[in-house]
Amino acid sequence: MQANEDKLNELATRPVGRLLWEYSLPAVVGMLVMALYNVVDRIFIGQWVGPDAIAGLAITFPLMNLATAIGVLIGVGSSARVSIVLGAGRSDQAEELLGNAFVLTIINGIIYIGLFVLYLDPLLRLFGASDVTLPYARSYMLVLMPGCLLTNLAYGLNNVMRASGYPKRAMMTMLIGAVVNVVLDPIFIYVFDWGIAGGALATDIAMAVSAAFVMAHFCRKNVTVRFRRGIYRLHWHTVLGIISIGAAPAVVNAASCIVNAIANNALLGYGSDRDIGAAGIMVTYTSLLVTIVLGLCQGMQPVVGYNYGAGQLHRLRRAYLLAVASASVVTGIGGIYGLLWPAEIGRVFTTDADLIASTDRALGICLAVFPFVGFQIISTSFFQSIGNATESIIVGLLRQVIFLIPLLIFLPREFGLNGVWMSFPMSDAVATIVTFFLILRQFRKLKARTLPVMVPGKGV
Repeated sequence: MQANEDKLNELATRPVGRLLWEYSLPAVVGMLVMALYNVVDRIFIGQWVGPDAIAGLAITFPLMNLATAIGVLIGVGSSARVSIVLGAGRSDQAEELLGNAFVLTIINGIIYIGLFVLYLDPLLRLFGASDVTLPYARSYMLVLMPGCLLTNLAYGLNNVMRASGYPKRAMMTMLIGAVVNVVLDPIFIYVFDWGIAGGALATDIAMAVSAAFVMAHFCRKNVTVRFRRGIYRLHWHTVLGIISIGAAPAVVNAASCIVNAIANNALLGYGSDRDIGAAGIMVTYTSLLVTIVLGLCQGMQPVVGYNYGAGQLHRLRRAYLLAVASASVVTGIGGIYGLLWPAEIGRVFTTDADLIASTDRALGICLAVFPFVGFQIISTSFFQSIGNATESIIVGLLRQVIFLIPLLIFLPREFGLNGVWMSFPMSDAVATIVTFFLILRQFRKLKARTLPVMVPGKGV
């Protein structure tokens, strides 16, 4: 076990920049791989099935966000706690977190999949499905739902793997699934002519492969944190510790369902199914950029969490600032590209002239403030990493809920379809300003007092 202890000690001793690079690069690759599942599906579906299928796929985003929220609740919460307790030298509690996270994922997955099956059509109608797009959305979700549980397992436990000192292995487990998905997508959609359902089936199989590799890692005897007897019984303090940190990103994902419902219905009311399709392309493009930033968050999280647990404020601060700088480069370059060449992005997903024109209009407005989004996402993750659930939830909800929902309700009344698109950059701008003052206040608090070094035996 000496090798495992040395691996963890690196988080407190090696140069922060090098650590951030070594943990973030595999995390970024792994997150990009995750994004490829959706991007590849949408490209093949848009090019070979048609623009109505792209719009139908966009209708499924809220349900997929709900499923993701469950995975994020457990995955992010457990991995952040694992980093903190390992930093305090409590490996037994890290394994308890692993076991409880596994059981919670299974239970929650069974519950939400059952509810989705029972109320699928009403939910899709609520999220803006028309008579044209409903069959596509229903076909996709009916096949994809079993894979949602596999996604939660693969994503959640992959985070724990990374937090316990295995970033490269975490990357490889997701990369394997992505290769399977890329290979199967054209076969199922085009060769077998299974259409949109074929894309969902390819994703299911790919996630099953990733989940199997992640589970195999924790069955090894020589890893830092592993499956063993006695860790699967749910303990209230452990479950509460997971949920308190994972609540912020989970609430953001769940709340985005409300945002999607409002946005899709506004787009349908002031525009058409083509505009919903354009929103789907916009979300796909921005999600690809956000995915890179989330990879940086995952690389930052064990460094910040471990050093917070060990009481090393200077290393914590440096990790945060380096992550913010890197994320701002990503969202800056991506945002400027989308503003300058929006139609080119649309052509990747479709050959339909109306859908390309709608995408050109959407991206040209929505990405105006996107370069600052990286700072806000990193700040949300920073609060999670140090166990500050309240600020994490607030910052996470600012741009996607607290400011965006009122803007989506009132701006379209004055500016029509353009008002829908204008809501996004205006929300980003105000949220960035508020986040800046919250993060400034947090660092002043940390500087004013000694960080609490965790004491063994005092709970997770």
